[in-house]
Amino acid sequence: MASKDTKIKTKKKWRDRGVIDRLTIIFRSLAFTGLAIVIGSIVWAGVYRFVEPPGTLLMLERKLSGDVIVHPWVSLENISPHLVTAVIAAEDTRFCLHNGIDFDAIEEALSEAENGARLRGASTISQQTAKNAFLWNGRSWLRKGGETWMTFVIEALWPKRRIMEIYLNIAEWGDGNFGAEAAAQKRFGKSAKNLTKQEAALLAAVLPNPNKWRVDPPGQYVRGRVVTLRKRMEQVDRDDLDRCASPK
Repeated sequence: MASKDTKIKTKKKWRDRGVIDRLTIIFRSLAFTGLAIVIGSIVWAGVYRFVEPPGTLLMLERKLSGDVIVHPWVSLENISPHLVTAVIAAEDTRFCLHNGIDFDAIEEALSEAENGARLRGASTISQQTAKNAFLWNGRSWLRKGGETWMTFVIEALWPKRRIMEIYLNIAEWGDGNFGAEAAAQKRFGKSAKNLTKQEAALLAAVLPNPNKWRVDPPGQYVRGRVVTLRKRMEQVDRDDLDRCASPK
């Protein structure tokens, strides 16, 4: 009987050891994969600190859907400072003040939602740049987690001017046009560096939904947004809230 019990205990011992070994392999594989992702993302962002992103996943998606992609790259110095002011006024007035995540804006949005308002987005320009440059569209927790991580990475590796430069060069402006230069040429027949305040406000006003809201000609809703945006641009300019990124 003792011998039989010993054999049973030995089998259980080896079975348990086998489970532990498999779990160890799984955990090591996950750790290695996670480390590779972390290192790879940092290297990728480090390359984009100096090299123009050749394209984005959204551009690929649009191309696969049949759009002709227009994506000329221009330096921040060749983009009108009015457009920098306009997108800061429209998308992220605290761009020069936060470190990528605007916790004040998130708290304000949640507070408004608790009081019955529709929950609005609180993504910063840095977050939008991280999403557009490295990730895909969507609302999954995986994508949001990746966006948060890459936001911290680019804020650590890139100056604010580089974040703004990449943002303005890969933002979608509808009809397959990506970047400020493509949008300016398509909508106004001029270079991005020659945009007026009104033209910059129009382009910034349609950024949340560039394939629905039109610049040429703008509908009533867009015109209303532009009026509000022009006032906010004056405040951004007056308070120097674009100082970290404006080429002026």
